Amino acid sequence: MAVKKISPGGVQKFRKSLLGWFAANRRDLPWRRTQDPYRIWVSEIMLQQTRVVAVLEHYAEFLRRFPTVTVLAAASEADVLAVWSGLGYYRRARMLHRGAQAVVTDHHAQLPRTAAELLTLPGIGAYTSAAIASIAFGEAVAAVDGNVERVIARITGLPVNLAAEIRSAAKLLLDPASPGDFNQAMMELGATVCLPRNPLCLECPVASQCLTRGEHPVARRKPMRSREVAFALVIQRCPPDGTCVLLHQRPAEDTVMPGMWELPEISAGHRDTRAAEVTVRHAIMQTNYVVRVYAMDCEALPKNEPGPREEQWVVPEELPRLPLTGLARKILRRVGLIPA
Repeated sequence: MAVKKISPGGVQKFRKSLLGWFAANRRDLPWRRTQDPYRIWVSEIMLQQTRVVAVLEHYAEFLRRFPTVTVLAAASEADVLAVWSGLGYYRRARMLHRGAQAVVTDHHAQLPRTAAELLTLPGIGAYTSAAIASIAFGEAVAAVDGNVERVIARITGLPVNLAAEIRSAAKLLLDPASPGDFNQAMMELGATVCLPRNPLCLECPVASQCLTRGEHPVARRKPMRSREVAFALVIQRCPPDGTCVLLHQRPAEDTVMPGMWELPEISAGHRDTRAAEVTVRHAIMQTNYVVRVYAMDCEALPKNEPGPREEQWVVPEELPRLPLTGLARKILRRVGLIPA
């Protein structure tokens, strides 16, 4: 259905139906209980490519540690990464930190109020700028993420790869009187009803205006790869009467998780012949990892493998404050060195 064929009456009906549904069915999420632009910003960055349930586990703690943009800007990157650990996609945390510093330095610690100005901050793209501007400041600008693209493609019959046409439809449908609620309603509809597979059309408030009413052709996802890796769990006694665990730091020049701390990785040729101490599964982007962890003595640990690393003995009490990789945190929780 071409965008021009959506009549003014149809647009009004769409807005009314969607907003009525959202008022009755919206999930009670902590970032929806505030108009604080800083908190909305944090939530939008965390939600990128991350499930809501995972964000809920980190959002409150992040704001407890960094309650304002000023506090976040003044923090060290290592502290920010430590609190972010487990959410993945750590570049988001680094850019959020740099963005906070830019807000404090260039905007007197006040987040810009328009999407155009927000777009100038590190780590904020077209969708995030529109989401913050509409939700926190009421700017009439459409926020188009993957969920919204899918909803509009199905409603209008547009192919999902026609980005310009989908953005045009989003602007046309946007309710200028309630842009924040409208954008959240579109995202909520895509996340809970207009699902990528097996959409719940009988529950959709705008099904009567939908041209496809069912699955819409979408790009095939790349198949997940499988890989097995191994790490060493090296624990020794530390004075006066405690224990500490050996960690390696990823090089700063690594493209993935630079500067993060993890257990020492060991190659197949040096893995312990005994059974693994712990086996966990962990997914990173398009790869499913089977991770085997071997308890080893420091003397048995292969040196400089898979390459030179900074290393450090860490007492358990300090582990939660380090920027650990999500996998390292998962393993250390499994063996009881970090509280569950």
